[in-house]
Amino acid sequence: MTRTSPSPTRVREGGRSGFRLRLRQQVLLWSTVCGVGIVCVLLAAFGLHDELLGGIGAVALTTAYVYGLAARTGGRPFICAALGLVLGIAVFVVGSNELRTGAAVMMAAVSAVFAVMGTTPAVTFARAARECGVAAIIAGLGSLAAIGYAPVVTVNRFQYTVLVLALIGVFLLVYRLGAGLHGLGRRGLATVSAGAILLLATLLYAEAIRRYGTPGLVGTLRDGVVWMREHLGGYPRPIEALLGVPALAWGTHMRARRRQGWWVCAFGVAATAPMASTFVNPEVSVVEGVLSICYSLVVGLALGYVVIGADLFLTGGPGRSAGSIRSVRKGRSRRAAEVAPAAGRRAVREAEEAAAVRPEPRRTQALL
Repeated sequence: MTRTSPSPTRVREGGRSGFRLRLRQQVLLWSTVCGVGIVCVLLAAFGLHDELLGGIGAVALTTAYVYGLAARTGGRPFICAALGLVLGIAVFVVGSNELRTGAAVMMAAVSAVFAVMGTTPAVTFARAARECGVAAIIAGLGSLAAIGYAPVVTVNRFQYTVLVLALIGVFLLVYRLGAGLHGLGRRGLATVSAGAILLLATLLYAEAIRRYGTPGLVGTLRDGVVWMREHLGGYPRPIEALLGVPALAWGTHMRARRRQGWWVCAFGVAATAPMASTFVNPEVSVVEGVLSICYSLVVGLALGYVVIGADLFLTGGPGRSAGSIRSVRKGRSRRAAEVAPAAGRRAVREAEEAAAVRPEPRRTQALL
């Protein structure tokens, strides 16, 4: 009489389904905490028990975001979330303006980094646009949580501090995700260097205009901003639209093809950090802040589309191959000759997208 052992396939399936169930429960709990925090912060933003509900919402979102960032980057999510919860409660128990401001800075920086880490590779431009939208939502909600701490801030200092902290955090993580500096190659090193120079030049130029610009130039720029705020409800912010959003779109698109795309994604903090600081400015309403983020996304994605097209052209993608599909057999009709290049471009694009199969964990799984 032979003894039958359990089927290995069933054991593996059972273990996998159990893990999925636990993961599903964690996602549900995380979503619930985020939902409670978002509702409380929004109610507080519209003046309903602003101190109580703002505090509850800020602590809830801080706990959820710290947990999410730790889980996404392979850390200890429960320990990090517990620390975030304790520190958030301690801020309101002590009631110090310095602690409130520091907690708001921490929340905005964590939101900016989490927004970048929460993206996934994008095979097509449409998916890259979706990932930019996801990052904007994460950063924007983090900004709402930051004002729940009721910080006492100088807006420019707050924004610069959040940007510097977010840059340090995201580059430390990307160093591991992007296979270190040795994995960049000449082209990747040139891209990262150009991004760093562009970011530094943008910040220095904006600060130089603010401090040393002539009254006529500053007045003209201010009038343009006022006109857009009055007629459009908001305005696209240059650092988000010209650098952050295009870098995030291009980076997620590149990550589907090359691991070094993470280095380009790192400059997406130039968009997510200002977004995470949007509502800290007392002159910006919730509606204006949301519209400004949307306008920055529209302008940035238009520029990102051009950059992605140029990248595909230079690396042998559809844009480069389309020119070679021009010949038709002798005796074809004129209509067939006109249709052939378009069909060829579509075939080459589909082949390039099918080849972009670099795997990454899902959005709810750890990257490291």
